[in-house]
Amino acid sequence: MSNAAVPKAQGRVLPTMNEDGSRRWIRPKPSDGAWLTRRRVVAYLLMVAYLAIPHVYINGKPSIWLNAVRREFTFFGFTFLATDTLLFMLLLGMLVLLVFTFTALFGRVWCGWGCPQTVWMEFLFRPIERWVERGRMGSIQIDRSGSHVNPRRIAKYAIYAVLSLILAHTFLAYFVGVEQLKVWVTRSPVEHPSSFAIMAVTSLLVFLDFAYFREQTCTIACPYGRWQSVLLDESSLVVAYDYGRGEPRMRGTKSRAASAGDCIDCGACVATCPTGIDIRDGLQMECIHCTQCSDACDAIMTSIGKPTGLIRYTSREVLAGGTTHLLRPRTVIYPVALALVFGVLVWQLDTRPMADVTLLRSLDRPFSEESDGRISNQVRIKIANRSNGDRQYQLTVSGVDDGQVVIPVNPFPVAEGANATTSIFVLLPRQGFREGDRMITVRVSDGGDFTADYPYRLLGPRGARATDSASRRDESDDRKENK
Repeated sequence: MSNAAVPKAQGRVLPTMNEDGSRRWIRPKPSDGAWLTRRRVVAYLLMVAYLAIPHVYINGKPSIWLNAVRREFTFFGFTFLATDTLLFMLLLGMLVLLVFTFTALFGRVWCGWGCPQTVWMEFLFRPIERWVERGRMGSIQIDRSGSHVNPRRIAKYAIYAVLSLILAHTFLAYFVGVEQLKVWVTRSPVEHPSSFAIMAVTSLLVFLDFAYFREQTCTIACPYGRWQSVLLDESSLVVAYDYGRGEPRMRGTKSRAASAGDCIDCGACVATCPTGIDIRDGLQMECIHCTQCSDACDAIMTSIGKPTGLIRYTSREVLAGGTTHLLRPRTVIYPVALALVFGVLVWQLDTRPMADVTLLRSLDRPFSEESDGRISNQVRIKIANRSNGDRQYQLTVSGVDDGQVVIPVNPFPVAEGANATTSIFVLLPRQGFREGDRMITVRVSDGGDFTADYPYRLLGPRGARATDSASRRDESDDRKENK
């Protein structure tokens, strides 16, 4: 192998990587201003909401509960079961269209204002770092060549560890519930090694994210920046540098040429950027539209007596000398589609029954012949209770005046949000199956809000001399729903 030195990249490839491939550690300098104040208020409200939601109960359940063990998901009083395929599709479709609509109108407002990675990193973990470690700030390469046994750094990581435990446990509360989480926390790890491992791994991932990966989660791992090329258009609102007003840039405020632009090339916009980019290079994948560069530039412009807004929320269309068009294909199609999907979702939630009932055949055989010659059909009844409480379901069968119905458990209890299966047995004389089948109706009622009739086809011999084996239907009927 050749001993020749590996050539360096011509310029920086990534904002978080130096030309020799080493990590470029970023420590942005905060820039106070109107936008930061607004973002800080939004961030603190989101933090409080994130920590409080698992403790807020609606109709006896957490307001958001992603119960994967029971395969049910609760969102602000509405519980979705594993069988709610259509509702899940509508909900996911609505969220996707919501992202498309907001991006088309306001650019990456989610990344800069609402993303948990940005909120916790910029308004909790980085402020703690500045408070504990102090030192220089700005988008610079931090000197890490010295000893890592630094009391301030150790204190910072200790605080990070505690915060990571809190955030990770809160995150798990969305999946297992606060009560179950309390059991895990108060018991010895030896008694629940699996759940303890889940908590430990989740806490470690949160710690690594905010202590090590940081902005790389946004610039490398998150796909949103790559999506913006197809989600944005020329009229979308973005944080941008007014090239026409700022160029040609010239350092200093004295002896400036008449042709010089307003940009004095102070680097304040670069020093404050949490992803390490230069906004003056144009719209970039790494830009999260946090408006820190706008606050920094406005402060500089004010100090030198220039108008603010050199870096501001605007559109590429306006910067090119045109006007922003609010009504354009994507800002019409996306909201209309969003409204339609939302309307269908609300209608489905409003009209869905309080219970899902499925009638199934016996797992053993379609029918059997009793010793007295009567034909017996086992009908399995599966009930999913969607109501906000435990229910007792009364089962009745009509259309069997010449036979007998045996219902071992009636009424049949089903807990809230649970699925349960019971069986009824219908015995009829052979003469009742002249064509090999017999229609009956099964009524299921909880004595209150839910009552429904389900037609069901019993199977039997064809005529008086037919045998059981000659009268069996295709196995595909065994699990057919009858509603």
